[in-house]
Amino acid sequence: MSEKNILGLKLPTDPRWADMVKSSLEDILTDHAYCEQKAASTCISIITKFPDFKGIVEKLSPLVTEEWGHFRMVLRELKKRKLSLGPQRKDVYVNELMKLVRSGVSRQELLVERLLVFALIEARSCERFKVLSEQMEDEDLKRFYHDLMVAEAGHYSLFIELANAQMEEEIVRKRWNELLLAEAEIMKSLEPRGDRIH
Repeated sequence: MSEKNILGLKLPTDPRWADMVKSSLEDILTDHAYCEQKAASTCISIITKFPDFKGIVEKLSPLVTEEWGHFRMVLRELKKRKLSLGPQRKDVYVNELMKLVRSGVSRQELLVERLLVFALIEARSCERFKVLSEQMEDEDLKRFYHDLMVAEAGHYSLFIELANAQMEEEIVRKRWNELLLAEAEIMKSLEPRGDRIH
């Protein structure tokens, strides 16, 4: 899978990140668990705020279940290694992305903005999971992250599909390209940390 071509990301993960992760397994699994929990919460939030838009309830309801299932899967990986779920930490990457969501727009435009930002988060997670599936020394974790990489790619595609269902695809594509460039700038501004998925 070529993240740049398929996912559109403009900047690959800093190679130093994978090396850092190897020395902070408990921290990265803890952060990953909360990422999955927040993904489930995000889907619930979209459903409750935009239930009248095409495909939102039908497509995102199963995703809530899947993301919560991933949360439980990460908890199992922690337990298997006799590690503990630590406290939730601030996600600077996601917070910076959310600042890109335009305000003062219609509900339709706001929904598309949020769907595209969530697609970006899934795309970056997919790219990071690919790195982990290739770089982790633990064979079980390699397989674990390969499977999650495939799942995240599907989530990314779903959010793009839902955005296109709400608005003309050309408008969505233009905004998506703007957000990809902005995401790359955010990535450049953040120092790689081995205790964070993003």
